Amino acid sequence: MRLAELSRRSGVSTATIKYYLREGLLAPGRQVNATTAEYDEEHLRRLRLVRAMIQVGRVPVATVREVLGHIDDDSLGRTIRLGAALWALPQAPEPDEEDEYVQAAHRAVGELLRTLGWSNAEALVTISPAYRSLVVAVSTFRRLGYDWSPELLVSYARLMHQAAVLDLDFVETHPSEAEKVETAVLGAILVEPMLQALHRLAQEEESARRYGFE
Repeated sequence: MRLAELSRRSGVSTATIKYYLREGLLAPGRQVNATTAEYDEEHLRRLRLVRAMIQVGRVPVATVREVLGHIDDDSLGRTIRLGAALWALPQAPEPDEEDEYVQAAHRAVGELLRTLGWSNAEALVTISPAYRSLVVAVSTFRRLGYDWSPELLVSYARLMHQAAVLDLDFVETHPSEAEKVETAVLGAILVEPMLQALHRLAQEEESARRYGFE
């Protein structure tokens, strides 16, 4: 397809597509002549991914470029490739390691991981953004006087593991390695807000069932 059709099918203006091409977010098309290039379905799929990351996920262009670099790095195994792409996305602030609540949260989260038998998560605690985000959340709860103990977190963690199984089952329905990683990245951008919305709807429903509307 030519640029105009790529624009029409993707809903992205030609000016924006040209910007993505200049920034290296989209591979060049096949050059037909000095002024014309052709694009294919791979360009269309990648363009939709880029658009979702920038418009919905509010991911900066430089970060999008980094994430795409990991997606396209076929020298990596799937787990490393997927992890690198997801870790490149914007993350929570770093915890203050001198803070006593953060130190207590490290202990609580460590106990949680041991209870769950999540040995991979235990091995990655020094570099995992997800681990750090969990430590920040637990330490903040404790600072505010709410003790989210490992026992309380276990049930939530097991629910999230079920969600992760569904996520990766869906990822496996896509044929190429790049598409699998792209789908996982889209999941981080789109499925997580969807899960948050479902969580809040479920809270509203349970509250109404328990307490009515008085």
